[in-house]
Formats: sequence, structure tokens, C-alpha cells
Amino acid sequence: MDNGKNLESEKLQSQLQSLTGAIRTLAESCQGDSVLLLTLLRALEASHQEIRDGLFQASFPDNRQALYKLLKNIEANGGWPYIHRMKLRSLLGYY
Repeated sequence: MDNGKNLESEKLQSQLQSLTGAIRTLAESCQGDSVLLLTLLRALEASHQEIRDGLFQASFPDNRQALYKLLKNIEANGGWPYIHRMKLRSLLGYY
């Protein structure tokens, strides 16, 4: 990775840490209120879908080497991002 890419990656990691902290703080402020927490989860899911279906798909590689590099990165770094949805049975298990 060249120096410019490394700096971009470090900046992104720093921004992601700040964002993750802000989301965690927001979630903690909603603790005990399942409706507010559900609203937060829905907003996160909507953001995930918007990024995936828009910006991410638009940035897909246009050649085999770049596609291979992307797939290799996905495999090496934990697979495909996924937002797990709680099953209704799991929710009802609390009662």
C-alpha cells in the first residue's frame, strides 16, 4: 500500500472509531426504550442498504484483476458485511 493510501486508511479508521463511539453513545442513551433502539437499528440498516446499493455497487471493479483483489479482500477480512435480524421467536422467548 502506498503512503497516500495508508494515510487515507488511517483517516478512515479514525473517523469510523468516532462514528462507532457516537452510535454506541446514542444507543446507550436509548437504553431501556425498545422503540427508540428499534428506530436506531432501522436507521443503521437503511444506511447499510443505501451504501451497499448505491456507492458500493457503483464502485465495483471493471476488470478481472480488480475484481479478484476485491474478492480476496472480502475473504481475508471477515467476509461480506451483514446486519443480522432478530427472529420473532427469539424476541418472544423473552416472555
